[in-house]
Amino acid sequence: MNTLDTDYLVIGSGAVGLAFADTLLQESDAHITIVDRHGKPGGHWNDAYPFVSLHQPSAFYGVNSLPLGSNRKDTIGVNQGLYELASGPEVSGYFDSVMRQRLLPSGRVSYHPMCDYLGDGRFVSMLSGEETQVRVARKTVDATYFGTSVPATHTPRYQLASGVNLVPPNALPQLWMKPAAERPRRFVIVGAGKTAMDVGVWLLNTGAAPDSVYWVMPRDSWLLNRQRIQPGMDFFHETLGAMAEQMVAFAQATSVDDLFERLEAAGIMLRIDRSLRPGMFHYATMSTGEIEVLRRITQVIRMGRVQAIDSQGLVLDQGRVDMDAGTLYIDCTASAVEPRPVSPIFQGARIVPQLVRAPQPAFSAALIAYVEAHYEDDAAKNALCGTVPFPHKLHQYLHCNMANMANQYRWGQDKVLSRWIRDCRLDGFGKVIAAVSPDDTEKLAVLERMRAAAGPAMANLQKLAAQPA
Repeated sequence: MNTLDTDYLVIGSGAVGLAFADTLLQESDAHITIVDRHGKPGGHWNDAYPFVSLHQPSAFYGVNSLPLGSNRKDTIGVNQGLYELASGPEVSGYFDSVMRQRLLPSGRVSYHPMCDYLGDGRFVSMLSGEETQVRVARKTVDATYFGTSVPATHTPRYQLASGVNLVPPNALPQLWMKPAAERPRRFVIVGAGKTAMDVGVWLLNTGAAPDSVYWVMPRDSWLLNRQRIQPGMDFFHETLGAMAEQMVAFAQATSVDDLFERLEAAGIMLRIDRSLRPGMFHYATMSTGEIEVLRRITQVIRMGRVQAIDSQGLVLDQGRVDMDAGTLYIDCTASAVEPRPVSPIFQGARIVPQLVRAPQPAFSAALIAYVEAHYEDDAAKNALCGTVPFPHKLHQYLHCNMANMANQYRWGQDKVLSRWIRDCRLDGFGKVIAAVSPDDTEKLAVLERMRAAAGPAMANLQKLAAQPA
């Protein structure tokens, strides 16, 4: 068995593992060993469907030391007028550059792709079978705790009869390879999350007729309006104004449903079908242009989850729906964030990166690395890095925001950490707030409104969270 020595062993070279390693490299003299099953850095981006893109601006993603994208605004398409969203291939290439241009040239990073971590500091090459024992001087970092599931590597939970044409979204751009007579004329999107929305937008924008698309939607979702989450001073009123409106809504809402309706009235939340009250929120972020495209899909099947797909059609919780032979079913049921119980991030010789600000995994991982490099004991570190639970059901949004606000308050009490956050590329808003001129009374009024509402917001969120779900 081979042996090697390192200070930190990082399991996983996805966005979380790389963002952690990048900041730790900048803030310490540590040696870092990274182990990953994929052949290239980037985690699930290696398996993503070709037309995927970020759903929040590129400025908020990646690692702290290397910008993603060129800070431009899109001039065409459903994201027109808003800051760019890196495509899947762009993100994959970016993470490859992070490894080749930032981490490995430092001489303090050792990278082992195509390796399976066995535990206890051991990993095995998936190609040669050779095992390596890592002697870890400081800590092991489990950057895989919130494993992202994507359609290409996901096994559907419903039964599938022989001969049913079910594909992941990855297969859609390859339909041109089929003879014209074999190309589907009816499409059924199975799933209601962001992947399903991406597929719907892609199908219609690529030429599918709206009446050829069916959408199985067990639950409707509230969606974040991307226009309200933009970096830069030119979107100050859209973004910081939205934060102020959000705090006011938190302070004044009388129920969870009332809260989301207030946020919708403020232009912060969107829904596809205005006649239905959504029951799910996963931080999926859309533009109003994408919403308008999705509203063209009128054949929406709301009969619960799919239990089986057979030669005649769909078997759902609340009955069955017949489909023509030759229908193409597109599986979009993989969960981008698998539900996992929250736990302390700093656990002695183990670090388990989780969200410390939702919905920003890259910023969270970078901040956790900064805290690891500059603070002494686990109690102090965990006090600064309270785990933020990722919401799935609507009432969980309350707990998510209470945790977000609690962390933000603690960071604000630490001048050194606050300065690092302000200068962090992944933060997005600290620089904008700091750049407001003392003479700009209009912008200062927005910030004051946000600050004044923060205390009442926290108190009311606690009150709402105590109500029965």
